Amino acid sequence: MSQLLNALSEALVETVKKVGQHVLRVEGRERLPTSGVVWSRDGLVVTVNHGVERDRDLRVGLPDGTTVSAQVVGRVPNLDLVLLRAGAESRQLTPADWAEADQLNVGALTLALGRPGPDVLATFGILSAVETGWHAPTGGHFTHYVQSDVVMYPGFSGGPLVNADERVLGINTSALVSGLSLTIPTAALRRAVEALLKHGRVKQGYLGLGGQPVRLPKAQQALAGQETGLLLMMVEPGGPADQSGLLLGDILLTLDNHPLRSMEDLLGLLNGNSERAGATVPIRFLRAGQPREGRVTIGERTS
Repeated sequence: MSQLLNALSEALVETVKKVGQHVLRVEGRERLPTSGVVWSRDGLVVTVNHGVERDRDLRVGLPDGTTVSAQVVGRVPNLDLVLLRAGAESRQLTPADWAEADQLNVGALTLALGRPGPDVLATFGILSAVETGWHAPTGGHFTHYVQSDVVMYPGFSGGPLVNADERVLGINTSALVSGLSLTIPTAALRRAVEALLKHGRVKQGYLGLGGQPVRLPKAQQALAGQETGLLLMMVEPGGPADQSGLLLGDILLTLDNHPLRSMEDLLGLLNGNSERAGATVPIRFLRAGQPREGRVTIGERTS
């Protein structure tokens, strides 16, 4: 038993040493600094939005003890994400090895790392929950909801959650849901970074409607090919849904050929793909029990 524990202990130590080289200190607020992770060789760093309270006079602490200036490339507040670019002195840093969604397994051993001070710190736990299509209370959409039981010590937000293969599953945050240790997964980070670099922002679509899920009568289930849909309780005058011809009382079934069974489904489609804002896509809906088809041009949310 002691040999097994010693082997595990040594493996954890080596993982902290290796992955710790990608973990930075981010000085973007008056209180304790937060952590960040190297995203690319050209100085891009991902960290949490709530840990970067100002846009100027930002500093990033490197693993070798030096500190360099940094600039905000863009923010995605509803994902609690900010993308920084560290000064030229940091360009010798190497990006972390990022894990994909198929490496998210409940029960897997994980390490959370942080660098709120000069040295990297670590805490140990397991991956507690993984769910698909999660819509955060802040409005952000995640392809995967990732929760661990690691203790989020002060300054650990923005640091990586690491699996047994020494790969980074995402960056940790304590701000999306109070009292829970959540991780912004790699897929969400990648989409956001690509959108920020391409557009300077993450586009979020909107239709100008409100609805609630309803179970369809048996006859309509056969016509619609699904058991539930979204009953429209509000259609904003002049909004995209209104311009497409949707009316109060219609039951929205699909958007861009994706079934809609809840508002979370709709919000996930609108916010999960920045290229969808501005696109004209097909819709299917029920009106007075009869299936209809149409097209809607998705607007872009500006607030």
